[in-house]
Amino acid sequence: MKTTTPLHGLIAAPHSPFAADGLLNLAIVEKQAAHLLANGVTAAFIGGTTGETHSLALDERRALTQRWIEVARGTPLKVIVHAGSNCLADARTLAAQAQQLKATAVAAMAPSYFKPRSVEALVDCMAEIASAAPAVPFYYYEIPSFTGVALPPSEFLENGARRIPNLAGLKFTSNNLMEYQLCLRAAGGTLDVAFGYDEMLLAALAMGARGAVGSTYNFAAPIYRRLIAAFERGDLDTARREQFRSVQMIQLLVNYGFMGAAKAVMKMLGVDVGPARLPNGSLTAEQAGKLRSDLEKLGFFGWIK
Repeated sequence: MKTTTPLHGLIAAPHSPFAADGLLNLAIVEKQAAHLLANGVTAAFIGGTTGETHSLALDERRALTQRWIEVARGTPLKVIVHAGSNCLADARTLAAQAQQLKATAVAAMAPSYFKPRSVEALVDCMAEIASAAPAVPFYYYEIPSFTGVALPPSEFLENGARRIPNLAGLKFTSNNLMEYQLCLRAAGGTLDVAFGYDEMLLAALAMGARGAVGSTYNFAAPIYRRLIAAFERGDLDTARREQFRSVQMIQLLVNYGFMGAAKAVMKMLGVDVGPARLPNGSLTAEQAGKLRSDLEKLGFFGWIK
């Protein structure tokens, strides 16, 4: 199955919005979607790592998908639903819902408690999930730093292309750029390989990336749009400058605890996605104030205009 809507361009991985009491706050999704569209982002990869997927109950994930699809209907915004779970039955439920609601695509990371120990077992897991949404393009979500599954994704693509009829490609969230090149050429180069390391986007573009999925595209899309435009016109000096801005920004957020800091930045930009859910931490009011001051010193708020 060929995807007619490949993961090209900038694709944001939105936060799951929570109220102050920690409950899911679906009323904020409309504001999140409007913010993405206003910043030139026309696709959202929901329920992934940035969405704190494994900290959500199945009913919460289903409600989140329903709301994003409702909000995106009639707009240019495409919605890719991450359905991965340690429970494959839950993953199939989420994939089937995504197809029913006419999502753009479905993705799934590998089970991470009982892990697939071979490429064949990984293909078996992904085939089971993908078969629940056979009419929707399916993407494997490679993120070994979180799943602990270090099987070669290029081998998955070679084998999966023969076993999964609706396999469209993968979301590659790894800094192994040698393996990324192998993935781009797997299965005759026919599959879509979106890049998932925001702070290395320029390197991926040089290797042939055509799309990128990332968390910082929620609040810093203008940096990356300028980076891509500069790369496409051959202005590498400008592209490198924008990429280093990304590195500086991400380094700062990591120092505060990335998830809580990223959610604090969204609030600074007028889109209050609430606190992080444990075990992720949230910033105190004092820490958020210090973060704003540090971002101002960095020049961040000028960079995103």
